[in-house]
Amino acid sequence: MACYGGPASWYKVGDTPLSGMPLSAEVPKRAQHHFKGIVSRAWAPRLNGHRNFQRHKTMTYFKWMARRSGLAVLAVAASHAQAGAQDQAKGLIEGASLGMVNRMVYEQLDYRRGDSTRVVSGGARSQMAAEAAYGLMLNFSSGYTQGLIGLGLDAHAYGGINLGSDADKVRSNPRYIAKDGSDLQDSFGRAGAALKLRWSSTELKVGEMRTKNPIFHSSDTRLLPETNRGWLISSNDIPQLSLQAGRFTGWADRNARKNGQPLLANYAGVQGDAFSFAGGSWATPWSGLSLSSYVGQYEDVWNTWYLGGVYKKALADKQSLSLSLNLYRNQDTGAAKAGKVDNLTWSLMATYAAGMHQLGLGYQKVDGDTPFDYVNRGSIWLENAMQLSDFNAPHEASWQLKYEADLGQWLTPGLRAGVAYTRGSGIDYSRAGSVYTNYLGATGSGGSHWERDMLLRYTVQQGQAKGLALQLRYGVHRANQTQGELNVNQVRLLAEMPLQIF
Repeated sequence: MACYGGPASWYKVGDTPLSGMPLSAEVPKRAQHHFKGIVSRAWAPRLNGHRNFQRHKTMTYFKWMARRSGLAVLAVAASHAQAGAQDQAKGLIEGASLGMVNRMVYEQLDYRRGDSTRVVSGGARSQMAAEAAYGLMLNFSSGYTQGLIGLGLDAHAYGGINLGSDADKVRSNPRYIAKDGSDLQDSFGRAGAALKLRWSSTELKVGEMRTKNPIFHSSDTRLLPETNRGWLISSNDIPQLSLQAGRFTGWADRNARKNGQPLLANYAGVQGDAFSFAGGSWATPWSGLSLSSYVGQYEDVWNTWYLGGVYKKALADKQSLSLSLNLYRNQDTGAAKAGKVDNLTWSLMATYAAGMHQLGLGYQKVDGDTPFDYVNRGSIWLENAMQLSDFNAPHEASWQLKYEADLGQWLTPGLRAGVAYTRGSGIDYSRAGSVYTNYLGATGSGGSHWERDMLLRYTVQQGQAKGLALQLRYGVHRANQTQGELNVNQVRLLAEMPLQIF
């Protein structure tokens, strides 16, 4: 949902808490597409006589991938290894760093058209909700011991403080603060660490960590980041190619008080024992073009495949044209805990930039009877995954128009602003299956909705406060009954200050 790579749009995965689960995710979300006629023939032939055989082959492949992907990354890196990062190792202490991020967030939700929200206290439903909190994030990264294989340790400690939020005014599923039954916690936090080994420019981490890729991405779009427990191999030994493989069995949500909770599907609400993946990104020899692809498996729930591409063409007079494509293919596997899943979801965004101005036009399509679903709050890099809704309902088609401006040239350096309007229609839950309809509370067909987002952000460029970011967000979401998410106006204020201690 929702800091590091991801969608080109700075509305979804941004510098700080810009988005995440829709506010309506008391009633969670949705997803799919029309390239299916092309891709599905390559991915899962629909010939009736071969469907079970194809499903068996797909499951066998993903089980093999989960066992072998880590070794494959190491083998490919070894065959192309050159002088790598480990050659420059300074030592465990000499190469260490410690950073700190201070973050304050205030959010107000104003529910409209008769909608309301349950509150933590369990009292009467409220048409208004508000949360205020302070978060502190400490991130330590050691250097590596010298030698052929370097050894090191990464560690983090995250803490949050409730700044006067009232249990009668906070949603029953708080967005920023931890709760204990019908009470809010005055403070909460968690910590974790990961052992790391490096050979050349290939690294293995084992423990608690954040991940960054389009099918298993740790969100940092609220007060504190989410983390995952497992192992991750990443390699940059091959020029222009970045590879990843991993397997994770535990999760900590953004306002969790402890690590190692079961993995969770955002829209089906089903838990899984493990998520395995492998893939990477390639800076192609063609100027301005980069590609990425990943395969993964949410054990006994679904298999997933992702293809992404970004192309940017420089034009005359500080002008450029860029295209961003994101495509996901999900298909149920094993015990199929989320029921039958067979969908294809894609988005395409075209952006024209001229000096300080950027104008974007995007389209997104969900082809399938179930929503486009994902594990981890940030594992959706679709362009129309916005602040209040992901626009990912069954059979939904949506378009987006956005404008962004770097106001530093007119007013003061570091000031940016943007507006976006997104509209979705064609939503049909009539064949979504009991797992999704029971969890989301959405049924019927003919669903439609729209969202309007505005953003103003200022980052101090110099002086003692350099890096301080101040941000104002205003969002509006309106939907009909079939769409299922709530009608709400949102105001979010943010202040963030990063500090490098050493």
